[in-house]
Amino acid sequence: MSASALETLILARSSVRRYTDQSVSDSDILAVIEAARLAPSASNGQPWRFVVVKDASDREAFARKCFSGIFSGTRFAAAAPVIIAVCAERAGLVAAAQTLKDSAMYQLDCGIAGEHLALRAAELGLGTCWIGWFNRRAARRALGAPLHVRGVCLMALGHPAEGQQGRRKIRKSLSSILWLSSWGKRYPGSDGAGETSK
Repeated sequence: MSASALETLILARSSVRRYTDQSVSDSDILAVIEAARLAPSASNGQPWRFVVVKDASDREAFARKCFSGIFSGTRFAAAAPVIIAVCAERAGLVAAAQTLKDSAMYQLDCGIAGEHLALRAAELGLGTCWIGWFNRRAARRALGAPLHVRGVCLMALGHPAEGQQGRRKIRKSLSSILWLSSWGKRYPGSDGAGETSK
């Protein structure tokens, strides 16, 4: 059986940490944000907000503030043509918390939106890398975001450098992560998937 377009896209998508100097068009940026906008969210709260940092001097200044000290390991993102800050607007979550036991649902919501963004980028031939290791307080200040806004993650976006796409995925076997009805009870047919796939 041949893979569906979605399965092919999921298999092809990987984290990209090196990018070409080619700029990302505004139409592509709008396309990936539109995909994120269409994501589902708890009680349809749609807490996500996006700040696109694409000017070279703005990116460098942003990177200096967000990726310094213990966060320097993610400084590679400054070389991406675009950094997208995925933020959560939490002002309306006070009311929502009355119906939601876990007020951190905004993190899950923004995560779903971010994956929509990443998959749409892959479909457009662009690379992305999720960045969760950054100075959130410095990022909020650098972006001029109000105090009630939470920086959830950053997404590097650009055209992948040579050798950054089509890398082999190393994943745990399906049988080691999937059970039926109770923990450790093998799910029928799950032994067929190995630890690696392309």
